Amino acid sequence: MINKIVSTLVAAVADIRDGATIMIGGFGTAGMPSELVDALIEQGGRDLVIVSNNAGNGEIGLAALLKAKRVRKIICSFPRQSDSYVFDALYRAGEIELELVPQGNLAERIRAAGAGIGAFYTPTGYGTMLAEGKETREIDGRHYVLEYPIHADFALIKAERGDRWGNLVYRKAARNFGPIMATAAKCTVAQVNEVVELGGLDPEAIVTPGIFVHRVVAAPGARIKAVA
Repeated sequence: MINKIVSTLVAAVADIRDGATIMIGGFGTAGMPSELVDALIEQGGRDLVIVSNNAGNGEIGLAALLKAKRVRKIICSFPRQSDSYVFDALYRAGEIELELVPQGNLAERIRAAGAGIGAFYTPTGYGTMLAEGKETREIDGRHYVLEYPIHADFALIKAERGDRWGNLVYRKAARNFGPIMATAAKCTVAQVNEVVELGGLDPEAIVTPGIFVHRVVAAPGARIKAVA
């Protein structure tokens, strides 16, 4: 019987090793799997490479992981905002490495990893510092930069509901990077607000099929209808 439900958040991230590359879903705090990140802090993993749209908000979720100095490098598109002071202080002190990637390129590099694409050309970034050292090409009179996929060892994402097979649906804008990150990691861990019985999700509404999800864990206070 396929059952991807994991009993605790800590158990869901227990095998994340030091130095792992981890994708963390979210657009700011929307869709951020904060409870899974808290479990990762408790687990003790360090020297991590994080792939995320932002570099943390305040001192919760990803920002808390940064504050604990568990992250060696972050790959993101929007590292600075009014409440990204944890990242800002670490970067200014030379305690974290940043790879800045335009948002569309970030999404496409993650999607390319999940789709098995070896590389792709994009006009975004051409003629800027972000293209330095990268292969460029002119196609039909327009200049492009060659970008490579971003693969990860783990993806930590948040969904609204999931079943024991790992099928997921999301809540509105909280969907953001979750679906593509799920396809680009060796192991995808989904934190859900509600666990439903098998067949409880409308097949037409499922965004992430269970084939891409390895573990499902209920967030504290989540509604659990059944896992049978």
